Amino acid sequence: MVSSTSSTPPRLASPAPPSLETLVSHLVASKRSLSSVEQVWRGHEIIETTRFHLETSVTTTARSSFLRSGIAAQLHTLKHVHRHSKLVEVEGAQEYGEVMRTLDEADQRLKDTMDGLRSTVVEIRLRPGSDKPKSLMDFVDEGSVDKVLTNIRESANAAQFAYQELLEANRNLSDDIRQIEEILRSSKVQPSEPPTPQAHEQPSDEAMPVSPIPDILQDMEGRSRDMAENLESLVRHFDLCLMAIKQTEGGGDAALQLAAGLPDGARLEEDVANAPEPIGDQERREMLEVLATDADQVEEVVMEIRDHINAMEAQLAAVTAYVAQLDHEYAKVTAAFRLLEKVGSELHAFVAQGQLFVTRWDEEKAKINERMDELSSLEEFYVGYLGAYDNLLVEIGRRQFMEQQMEKVVQESMRKLDTLYEEDSARRESFRHDYGDFLPMDIWPGLTDTPLQFETRPVDGVERVPDISKSVIQRAIRRVQGSRRQSMT
Repeated sequence: MVSSTSSTPPRLASPAPPSLETLVSHLVASKRSLSSVEQVWRGHEIIETTRFHLETSVTTTARSSFLRSGIAAQLHTLKHVHRHSKLVEVEGAQEYGEVMRTLDEADQRLKDTMDGLRSTVVEIRLRPGSDKPKSLMDFVDEGSVDKVLTNIRESANAAQFAYQELLEANRNLSDDIRQIEEILRSSKVQPSEPPTPQAHEQPSDEAMPVSPIPDILQDMEGRSRDMAENLESLVRHFDLCLMAIKQTEGGGDAALQLAAGLPDGARLEEDVANAPEPIGDQERREMLEVLATDADQVEEVVMEIRDHINAMEAQLAAVTAYVAQLDHEYAKVTAAFRLLEKVGSELHAFVAQGQLFVTRWDEEKAKINERMDELSSLEEFYVGYLGAYDNLLVEIGRRQFMEQQMEKVVQESMRKLDTLYEEDSARRESFRHDYGDFLPMDIWPGLTDTPLQFETRPVDGVERVPDISKSVIQRAIRRVQGSRRQSMT
């Protein structure tokens, strides 16, 4: 809007001057436009509110950043402690698994050996007078095996319990660290593009994002200046309308009446409020031309002010939302810090839990190894017992053979004795036939005796070797030979 009475180039023909009614309508429209002063005042309020938000946002951001840096340092320590404890957990699980595998192998070997003893039925001929078959396992006490296995299970359960406690402690610490990191991630402020005429670059430092408020405030101040200038032009236009009416015949009273009740902040110039000084025709024509031109722009200026205040209201809403996000971030970071304090208070117990597991595992592992030695001794005894039974069958076979050899010798001796006996009997009978009649009977009482006789029989009280079948003895021999070959490899 021009709103000026400066001289303009002369024209060839001047239009008819506007009527008083036209001037009054311009004045009414101009007076109505002065209500924009409320929007100008609202603009000042918005700027003050934004400045306050800027101050509080700086403080809140600084606090959040300080807490974040402290939490990050403590998280680094927590992760280091967790990694160390996790390493203890992994190594403990590996050692426990190896010990359990070794134990399972030894237990399986013992079970196989015991199954061999159970499946080996003692030959019934070795136990005369017993008609109930028994296995080799019936002659040993299984209670010693059960006792060793029970002790091993108790130690293994104690170690497993300690491991589960460590596992749960590691899981809880991992969950706490993950929860703290999730809180920090979810609380990170990611402001949307603020409604300003200039685009803002995204901050390169994720830990300390650049606030959009300073740029918004700068834009608001520029809009506020534009609104003030526009309001000032509207006031000048209103002044010009009053002056034009006062310079028109019959318009003085109307001007004073219409000038009353202006909005607060819209003040008239002193020379316009008082009685005007007369002006020349040329100056009046120029004034009316400027007035007519400005009157066409009043609504446009009012709309411009309205657009500015609408934009500032939207900017204030964006600033308020951004500050709310900062407050939310600070609350979240504070919650993460509180959780970190809780975890820190439990850290000593967590470290002690890892040390307790190592100590308890070493103790139980020593007990398990000791019991495994006992288990190995039992296995060695049972293997020897099973092998000894096979060797017993082999020994019985050997003794059977020797008895047979003895019987052959006895039979051969008896056959030779019988032959000698018959020969001697025949020779004695021939002697009696030749000389018996000539010799008196009392010259040698043994003249008519029969030859000396012998008999061979087992010694009383010595039992014969049990009659075990050759197939049983042969199988025992093969098992013994197989065991010897296996022990040599």
